[in-house]
Amino acid sequence: MLILKQLRRKKSITQSQLAETIGVSLRTIQIYEKENANIPRKRLDRIAAYFELRIDELYAREVNESDVIYEKEDANLKKAHTIQKLEPGKYLLSAPLIMGKGQLDFMKRIDDKTYLSNLPRMGFMVEQVAVGNYLAFEVTNNAMDNGLGNALPQKSIVLGKLISQKQVVKQIERENSYWVLVYGNSIMCKEITHYDKASKAIRCHSLNNSPEYSDFEVPIADVVAFYKIIKKQVD
Repeated sequence: MLILKQLRRKKSITQSQLAETIGVSLRTIQIYEKENANIPRKRLDRIAAYFELRIDELYAREVNESDVIYEKEDANLKKAHTIQKLEPGKYLLSAPLIMGKGQLDFMKRIDDKTYLSNLPRMGFMVEQVAVGNYLAFEVTNNAMDNGLGNALPQKSIVLGKLISQKQVVKQIERENSYWVLVYGNSIMCKEITHYDKASKAIRCHSLNNSPEYSDFEVPIADVVAFYKIIKKQVD
C-alpha cells in the first residue's frame, strides 16, 4: 500500500516504529508499503486507527494519490478489478471494495463501471483466476458467524465473483456455497442450500443459529446479483 509510506513519513516515524505500534515485524511493514500489498483486515484496522482514518478512507487515499492502480485497467472499463500475476499459481486480485455504509449507493449504481472503478480497493492473494467480474464486500452482521473456521464474522471482507442466475442454479445443485446477494434494499451474505424448481426460489441459510438469522426463501428472479464468495479476510 503506497499510501502507507506517505502517511508514515508525514507523521515522521520510521518503519520500525510503525511496526512496533501495530504489532508486526519490520519486514512485514516493508511488505505492506509495497504497491497492491495484501494486508489482513486486523492489521488494516490498526493501521487506519493509528493514522486516525477509516479503512475506506485509507483505500480512497491510495486511489487518489497513486495512478498505478489504474494503469492496467481496460480502456472501456468493462471490468473494475485488476489482476497481477506474481508467479505461477499466485495472483494478486485487486477489487473495488463495497463498505457497509456504501452499500445503498452501490445498489443504485451497480452497473456504473466508472463509479465502481473509483471505489477504494482491497487486494486478495489467489491461486487461480477465472474470467469474470469481481467485487469485495464488507460483511455487515454476524449471520454467518458460527465461531468456527468457516465463519464470516461482521466486518470481515469477502471477495465475490459475479455469477449469472443460470449458473447459480447449476452450482447450487452441485454444492452449498457462500454468496453475497444483492436483494431488495440490502446486501446479504448467506449460504444457499437449496433451489426449488417448482417455486423457483432459493433457500438462504445463516451459519449463526440465533433465531434472528432463521432460514428463509426468496424468488431467484428477485435477486439483482449473485457474487460467489471465493476468498475472505477476517481479523
